[in-house]
Amino acid sequence: MEIEEYGSAIVPRADLSTADVQRLRDLKAVTLSERRNHWLLTARTLSGVLELSRVRLILRPKLSIAGNRLIDWLAYANGQNSTPDEELRNWRLGRDGYAGLVPAALLHECRLLLHRGLRRDYVPRQRVESTLRGRLNVEAQATRCFGGVAPLHVRTFEYESACWENLVCGAALTVASRRVSDPLLRHRLAATAAEFPAPSRSVDPMTLLLRGQYSALNAHYRSAHAWARVVLGGGGPDDLLHPYGFGAQGLLLKLDDLWESVVRRMAVEAAVGAGGRRVKGSSHEISTNGGLEGTSQRPFNPDVLLSFGPAAAPPEARRYLVVDAKYKDYVRTNVSRHDRHQLLTYIAGYADPSNPVALVVHPAEHGPTDRQLEVRGPRGLVGLIRVLGLDTRSDPGRAAGPLREAIAEFARSGPRLPATVS
Repeated sequence: MEIEEYGSAIVPRADLSTADVQRLRDLKAVTLSERRNHWLLTARTLSGVLELSRVRLILRPKLSIAGNRLIDWLAYANGQNSTPDEELRNWRLGRDGYAGLVPAALLHECRLLLHRGLRRDYVPRQRVESTLRGRLNVEAQATRCFGGVAPLHVRTFEYESACWENLVCGAALTVASRRVSDPLLRHRLAATAAEFPAPSRSVDPMTLLLRGQYSALNAHYRSAHAWARVVLGGGGPDDLLHPYGFGAQGLLLKLDDLWESVVRRMAVEAAVGAGGRRVKGSSHEISTNGGLEGTSQRPFNPDVLLSFGPAAAPPEARRYLVVDAKYKDYVRTNVSRHDRHQLLTYIAGYADPSNPVALVVHPAEHGPTDRQLEVRGPRGLVGLIRVLGLDTRSDPGRAAGPLREAIAEFARSGPRLPATVS
C-alpha cells in the first residue's frame, strides 16, 4: 500500500493487528483514525518503507530526493565529509526504498576501512595458561583451581583487531545483512561482516558506541559508525538525522528535518566563508512578555540566524540575516501567508531597517530558482523575502551555490532589487 505525503488511505480493520496500531502510533509515521470497519491512515512528513504484519506500507514524499543523491544529502546532514563512490551513488532504490540506502552506505564505509586496514589495539583478555603471562587473576585462581598450582588464570592484553571500533562495524553489518531484501546487497553485507571481528553475546554494540571516544587514531571510523548507529538502533524517523537516542523500530526518513539540517550546514559554512558566523541562544530569540500569569509563550527562533560584523561589537551594532528552511514546493506555488507572516516577524526582529531582508530556502527538483518578494504597506517597504530553490539533483556542495552567493552578497552590500517582482 502506497500513501503520498499528507495523503490518506483506507486499511481494513483485519489487516492491522493491535501491535501494528501501537507501532504506528509510537512511530508517529501516520495519523490513525478509527472507523467502523476500517482504519483511515493519513501520512505526515515521514518517508520510507514500513513492514507490518499483513501490510507493507510505502510512504512516498511529495518532493523526493533521487536515490542516487540521497546518500550524499544524508551524509552532509550528518556532518560527514566523505563522498560515496560511483557504485554507491548509482545504487537504485529496491523494494526497501530509502531504508535500503542506509545498509548500502554502511557497506561502502566499511569497505573503505578494510581497504585502509583495520585498526588494531590492545584488548583485555582473560586466559588459562601454564605460565604466568600478564597479571594473575587471584580471585579466579582461588575459586576455580581448588588449591592447584596449575593451570594459571591470568589477565593479559592482546594486540588484535577486536577493538570496539571494529566490533561495532561487524555487528552493524551482520544486522543489516538480515534486514535487506536485495539478495546481492545481502550477500555483500554478509561477506564484509565476515572480515570484521564479531562481538560476543555479552557485548552490546550500542553501549560501545555511546562509551567510545575518538582521537586521531580512530577518527576515520566516524562515518561508518554514523551509519552503524542507524542500523543498530533499529531505525526510526529521527535516527537518520539524530544518531544518539533510539526509540522507534522502523527505518523511515523525515525529509523536512533532513532539509533543515542540510540548509543549516550550508548557511553556516557560507557565512563563515563570508566573514560571518551563526548565533543562537536565548539572548538572540524574539520573546513575548506580558502573557497570562503562570503561562509561558514560545519565543520566535529562526532555523539559522547569521551575524556579520566584529564579534566583540554589541548586538545592536551587528548585521543579522535570517535563513529559513522550508520543505515545500515553492517552485510551483506562492509562499504561503503563514510563512510570509513568519519571515516578516524575523525581519522586524533582526534585520537592519535600511536592508530588511530574509532568505527562504526550499528544494527544487528541476534546477535552482531565485526570486524575490517585496512586501509593502502604506508606509512603504516592509520587507524583502528572497526565495531560493536548491537543486536536489546535485550534490550538496554544488546545490549550495545560490545560497552561498546570496549570503556573500548580503555580507558585501545586501541583496539587489530584481527587475521584476513576483
